[in-house]
Amino acid sequence: MEKEIRRLVIKTFHIEKVELAEKTYIKDGVLYIRNNASIDSIKEEDLIDKLKINILYPDNHNIFVNSIMDFSPIATKVLGKLGEGITHVLTGVTVMLTGVDEKGVQVAEFGSSEGILKEQVKFGRRGTPSENDIIIHVDVILKDGEGSRRPGPMAAHRACDVIIQEIREVLKKLNGRLCDEKFEYFDKVKPDKKKVVILKQVAGQGCMYDTGLLGKEPGGFLGCRSIIDMGNMPILLSPNEYRDGALRAMH
Repeated sequence: MEKEIRRLVIKTFHIEKVELAEKTYIKDGVLYIRNNASIDSIKEEDLIDKLKINILYPDNHNIFVNSIMDFSPIATKVLGKLGEGITHVLTGVTVMLTGVDEKGVQVAEFGSSEGILKEQVKFGRRGTPSENDIIIHVDVILKDGEGSRRPGPMAAHRACDVIIQEIREVLKKLNGRLCDEKFEYFDKVKPDKKKVVILKQVAGQGCMYDTGLLGKEPGGFLGCRSIIDMGNMPILLSPNEYRDGALRAMH
């Protein structure tokens, strides 16, 4: 007999505009990000020299960006833990983290991706923004030499996630009944059916080629565990944990 183990509900809220403002909040499809969020995010980060937030609209891809360290969604748990309960997600907006050190050395592992944005990114693919997405560009300048040591890139991811967490705290409080879309997913046991396992090889090879697992928030860095620190050992995830952002690809 079929048995339901977990139920995950994902509610989406579409963003049509992003602006910097005096505080972080969401209203009428507009995401406002606090002006001083960038300054506050690096107060405890000794390895970061500067951090800047840029808002990139779809018609502004013909610009130079430093090496791309990550693309990530903005999502938060409202109820339950990763893989179950309720998750709120913003659509129409994506976070892009880029990095360089103060001497101009790009933060990269096997080859840097700095250059004109529209030439460096294939938009509309899995793991990249849609061509119509607004990009919240978090650009980090690390201190001299820190881009080639593991603590430097980790500091960049952490500072970026501090900024995004402020947005998540607002997203948690949005009325779920006002979502634009709602999706339900179930993890089920089917005793008489075939057992299916999907294997996914993830990065775990160096300071800029890492994967975070099971952060405090969907797709988040804060609280996640590095696949390198776990010895690159196999990890078993449920389909809904994977769907709910259990992995953060830091490469």
